[in-house]
Amino acid sequence: MRILVVTQYFWPENFRINEIARGLAERGHEVTVYTGKPNYPQGSFHEGYGFFGRSREDYGGVTVVRVPLLPRGSHRVTLALNYLSFALFACALAPFRVRGAFDAILCYEPSPVTVGLPALALRRLKHAPLLFWVQDLWPESLAATGAVRARWVLRGVEWVVRFIYRGCDRLLVQSRAFVEPLEALGVPGERISYFPNSAESFYRPTAAEEALGEGALLVPAGFRLMYAGNVGAAQDFETILAAAEHLKEHTDIQWIVIGDGRAAPWVRAEVARRGLERSVRLLGRHPAESMPRFFAHADAMLVTLRREPIFALTIPARIQSYLACARPIVAALDGEGARVVRESGAGIAVAAGDPRALADAVLAMARAPAEARADMGRWARAYFDAHFAPERLLPRLERWLEAARREWDAGRPP
Repeated sequence: MRILVVTQYFWPENFRINEIARGLAERGHEVTVYTGKPNYPQGSFHEGYGFFGRSREDYGGVTVVRVPLLPRGSHRVTLALNYLSFALFACALAPFRVRGAFDAILCYEPSPVTVGLPALALRRLKHAPLLFWVQDLWPESLAATGAVRARWVLRGVEWVVRFIYRGCDRLLVQSRAFVEPLEALGVPGERISYFPNSAESFYRPTAAEEALGEGALLVPAGFRLMYAGNVGAAQDFETILAAAEHLKEHTDIQWIVIGDGRAAPWVRAEVARRGLERSVRLLGRHPAESMPRFFAHADAMLVTLRREPIFALTIPARIQSYLACARPIVAALDGEGARVVRESGAGIAVAAGDPRALADAVLAMARAPAEARADMGRWARAYFDAHFAPERLLPRLERWLEAARREWDAGRPP
């Protein structure tokens, strides 16, 4: 098949759609990615990129076509302009940048939902069915993170979401709990399919002996609880730091944070204010490919989300990364993410937003025998292989793409 992938984010930005696109290409499909200039997460263009130039590349057999956009910057206003500029330029330049015919279109939507607008335009332009992969529920996530509070704005966003969903041939959801909210927006259940995230192939079990060097030098001694991912409002670092305060006297417990984000300056200031410099270590952002080497030095991995109804519906993508690397997990979240941790046997899950419960869970994990943690790691990888392995998921995606094309040819688009 000739498949067009529409996504605001793509390599060298680290998103799961990178692996999906390359995986489809490796399975014999001709894949083109229509995307923006990379500027995530730092808010400025990656080295070698700018507003102009470098608009066509190759990524492991995938043709990458880029359009200009305004970089994210560090403020909400610049972030909104980033979202809108990609939608505008991607729509306006589609007839000139995206040439040829396609059998199907796959749109990847972590945030913002406005990526669906150029996807809809290309659906009409290319006369091809559109599959929309929902990673984040709008407008609920905007309200939950406090990014938007005005009710009239949220109502406007909801109208845009309904418009986009109505124009798609099939909606894929990363969590089964997303089905009900989509149905509430008028999407028929038969047009919704569960398609969870996987993890990049470099996420694999790695022995500490294989991971000497950078990771070993940066990770302190003691019981190492490691968080890897975005440092933002949704990740509830208030609860993490409060739990670390509860365990302040347990000097052997080290809270290690790998990543960066909009909340990072606040986290650094809070670590200093609370006197947690000896137990909370902020290692900053590192390449995604190096994560398994860092994970190998962790005794357990940490995943958290704020206590909001919307976040109870999602499965944070870092859970798949932790499971793939066969690491025990301590989770402070509700709903689907907690269910996966408990169902897999990979670790301990407590309620979101409860620092005392998180502290107790961390202490229990730290005091558990090493053999018990090793069992959790083995169960984690087994669960990943059974539910999230790419070799299980990609054939499913292929079948949906082929079925959408057949229905389109038969004259049955929504």
